[in-house]
Amino acid sequence: MAFPRGLSGVGLILVVTGAAAAHVFLERAEPRAGSVLRSSPTEVRLWYTGRLEPAFSTFSVVNEGGERVDLGNPRVDGANGALMRASLGALAPGTYRVVWRVLAVDGHVSEGDFTFRIVP
Repeated sequence: MAFPRGLSGVGLILVVTGAAAAHVFLERAEPRAGSVLRSSPTEVRLWYTGRLEPAFSTFSVVNEGGERVDLGNPRVDGANGALMRASLGALAPGTYRVVWRVLAVDGHVSEGDFTFRIVP
C-alpha cells in the first residue's frame, strides 16, 4: 500500500482508528438481546463503548402492543458514564423491545433496539 506523501503508516493508522472510535455503540445489555427469561427483570441496564451525555440519552422498554412498560426513569449511571439503567415493574410473559438513542460526549448520536422474551 502506498502512503500519501508526508503521512507515515503510523499516522494513517491513527487517522483511521480515530475515525472508527468517533461513535459510541451498545456494548452489552442486561437482559441480553434475544434472551429468553423465566422471570421478570427488575431493571434494564445498557453498557456503551463510551461516555454519554445524560441530558440527551434515553431509552424505553415497550411491550408487544407498543406500550411503554419501564417506569419512565432511564438515566445515565452516576458512577459509570457509559451505563444507562431504567427500572421495570413486574412484566407478564411476552416479547419486549428496548429502544435506545444516545448522545456521546463527543457529540455523535447512536440509536438502535433489541428484544427479549419472558416465558412462563
